[in-house]
Amino acid sequence: MSVNAMQALSATERARNLAHMENEHFDVLVIGGGVTGAGVALDAVARGYNVALVEKADFASGTSSKSTKLVHGGIRYLPNFDFGLVQEAVVERGLLLQNAPFLVKPLEFVLPIYEGDMHPVGMPFTTPGGIGLSFLLNIGLTLYDLMSGGRSVKWHRHLTREQVLELAPALVQEGLKEGFTYYDAQTNDARLTLSLIHTASRYGATITNYSEVVSFIEEGDKVKGAVIHDRLTDQQITVRARHIVNATGVFSEQVEELTGTEPQVSIEPSKGSHIVLSREDVKIGDSAVVLPETEDKRILFLVPWESRVVYGTTDTGSGDLDHPVATKEDVAYLLGYLNHYMNVNLTEKDIISTYAGYRPLVKPRNTSASTAKLSRSHVVLQSTSDLVTVTGGKLTTYRRMAQDAVDVLSKRDGAKVIHPTRALPLQGSAGWQTIRHLIEQRGAKLGLSASSVEHINHSYGTMAQTILDIVEEDPSLAAQLIDDLPYIRAEVVYACRYEMAITPDDILAHRTSIVLEDRQAGAGILNEVVALMERELGSLPEVRKAQQLRPVQQAQVQA
Repeated sequence: MSVNAMQALSATERARNLAHMENEHFDVLVIGGGVTGAGVALDAVARGYNVALVEKADFASGTSSKSTKLVHGGIRYLPNFDFGLVQEAVVERGLLLQNAPFLVKPLEFVLPIYEGDMHPVGMPFTTPGGIGLSFLLNIGLTLYDLMSGGRSVKWHRHLTREQVLELAPALVQEGLKEGFTYYDAQTNDARLTLSLIHTASRYGATITNYSEVVSFIEEGDKVKGAVIHDRLTDQQITVRARHIVNATGVFSEQVEELTGTEPQVSIEPSKGSHIVLSREDVKIGDSAVVLPETEDKRILFLVPWESRVVYGTTDTGSGDLDHPVATKEDVAYLLGYLNHYMNVNLTEKDIISTYAGYRPLVKPRNTSASTAKLSRSHVVLQSTSDLVTVTGGKLTTYRRMAQDAVDVLSKRDGAKVIHPTRALPLQGSAGWQTIRHLIEQRGAKLGLSASSVEHINHSYGTMAQTILDIVEEDPSLAAQLIDDLPYIRAEVVYACRYEMAITPDDILAHRTSIVLEDRQAGAGILNEVVALMERELGSLPEVRKAQQLRPVQQAQVQA
């Protein structure tokens, strides 16, 4: 079976999947439909397990759509000598560039060096006046390159002051001495998660969203299933499985508590807030810019993304885990450093959108360490009830996290441990390099704008052909939803037919990034999106319509 063959993941298929879940005894039940849970489902089903996955909200509705959109080794971990984490991440970066080439692409970063820098890129020790700083950074970046084997991205290079300004002319020139470029990669985090969901489904996993685990079923003192609440119908079903994997990120501890035993993991949520700006206001091109130093020893990234610039991120305490928002304090922090390093004077009025997500940092019990000092490494833990919890980590290392979790199941079963996902193309990847130009030609012939053709090519890969099939059925669906953004009406139809989009939220915030790229324009097309969805799904229940303003509200600066 071709991994790129199209399979409908519609609302109708969702209902079928729930019915199948109730009647099947699975090998593995995965709780969580973010990037980690989707990765676990794919890894398990690729090893031959019969897999079910449930997500309490929408796929990628949590942290997996709220990242800085980077696939990176983590340059700031080098000064802390966290070489194992960096090595793991750069290897995974290379695998993602190989297995999802349409969705993950190399990105150049410009790192400026200023006179007086004391803790650039998070260095825990001081470098007064920048003495020896260039030498130290060159060593660190060389090590960064060597860890990747030089296979997936270009190597770093030193820049003169003039070369830095050629790449990032809006940087403040006073005190600028020199700089470096280095390479990582970027992706659309939500679409990466959807590609994993689709790939797992193609391999045979049974998957549903809006399905919440409310309790566990135990046999003896071991968990052997779960009671699932269908949040759309308010019905409950029972799903049985030999193994259960908890991949719920910041909710890992809460899910563990459902077993009635003390959680093996302690999660310290760390909020990362971002603001979205126009490229014209920030004055950057196709290279990301690193703002090298903050008072709390962080680094900040200005990342060109789609038609905008994503800027972040903070590292602050937690609030409402289900609905994280960027506060005025978060925004003031970010704007302060932006206006310090760049020749701009931006205010809240210049912000197009905001978003925030929680990192599930693993905290040793009985410690008071700040979130900034907690490790970004992942852990896989087994409770006395046999619940397997995988948490921590980051977007880049989702595949390794999933692999380590499923290794536990394989060893528990006495099965041979294999790692099929290292060379497993994600949905939309196989053959994409061959047909990408055909997609461009066909899209242009069907009347799509050049920006829309590029967008569907790099968001859907070979699945862009299915979107063009939809346009052929109804040429009016080639129209852009918003004039200065590349999203087209056919994507709404595609999301309903093939990606289990249930609410307008799902379309605006997770299948597309419309709300993040322009919250006001997103609000302006709500009625059009609902109308297109109702053509596919029938009349949307009022409860679904009531949710449609939530992503727009969350994208605003909160008091």
